[in-house]
This record gives sequence, structure tokens and C-alpha cells, in this order.
Amino acid sequence: MTKALLIVDLQNDFCPKGALPAPKGDRIVPVINRMMDKFDFILASKDWHPADTVHFKKWPVHCVRETQGAAFHPSLNTSKIDKVFLKGTDNGDDGYSAFEATNEDLAGYIKAKGIDELYVAGLVIEYCVKQTVLDALKNGIKTFVVKDAVEGIYQHKDDVKNAFEEMEKAGALLIGPDEVSHRSQYA
Repeated sequence: MTKALLIVDLQNDFCPKGALPAPKGDRIVPVINRMMDKFDFILASKDWHPADTVHFKKWPVHCVRETQGAAFHPSLNTSKIDKVFLKGTDNGDDGYSAFEATNEDLAGYIKAKGIDELYVAGLVIEYCVKQTVLDALKNGIKTFVVKDAVEGIYQHKDDVKNAFEEMEKAGALLIGPDEVSHRSQYA
């Protein structure tokens, strides 16, 4: 089995002190760094918005390309990332899912590399993580959500709980970071 970890939007603007923060976003960084050696590929997505996007009519200005807010969290081990997928790059698109990347086709990349299992971590669970997981499942990819390696912005009371339920109902497997190396139980 060829496994990939997909780190969704672990960027400064989604972390505490950022423009659109997940209040506990920092806590997932060491969890993600510790898991990296368990995977054949490490992939990451980035919100990469132009300054004039319509997306900012719905959300505070965040992750504007080439800014510090759009940079990966400083403690993330970026040296192990094999490929970064940029999304939300057009001024008319939201780009919630990593499968909406404009610099490369994520589904095509996964197929070309022979990736059998996709493990998703990152920010934020209610939007970009959830949409990425749902799109992975729609593409027929066996998809896992690493529960301790995702975090939310908690905009509404039950959003995080509902996101987990929606992903699980769609077919995603919810696991802890220590279960990654024992994936055979899910085969």
C-alpha cells in the first residue's frame, strides 16, 4: 500500500494570532511532524488568494499569496513535503478543497504516484479539511482523517462535530495518529 499524508492549509493565518484563526491550530503541528515518516508521500495544500478575491466578501482577508499569513506554520517540517497544491488562486473562486488546486491536479497526482490511501490532517476541519476529504472520497480514494491532527475555527457550536459526522457518513475513516502504522486493520 502506498500512503500519502495530505496537510491541508497549515498556514499562519489559520493559526492563533492569524487573520482567520483556529484557536488551537498550533497544537496539531507536532502531531503532524511526528507522523511524517510513516508515509510514502507528504502533500500539502495552501490557500493562495489574490488580494482582490470575492472570497473576502465572506471571510476576513487571509492567506494572500506571497504574504507571511500565507506561509506554512514556522514549526511545520516543510523539508519533507513532496508537493504543494495551491487553491483559491483566482479572484472568483473560493478554493476550499485541495482538489480545486490550480497549479496541479491533485487527483491526477495521486493516481500517477499510485497512492492507495490518503490520510488528511490540517486546518480547518469545518471547511477546507472537510471539503478535501469529501472530494477525495468522490474520486474513489480510500481516505482517513487523523482526528488529533485537525482543528477547527469553531464559528458555530456544532460545526466541528457535524464535519466529523459528515465525513464519516461519506466513507472517511476517522483514526488517531498512532493508528497510522496499523492501517492493515482497515483493509
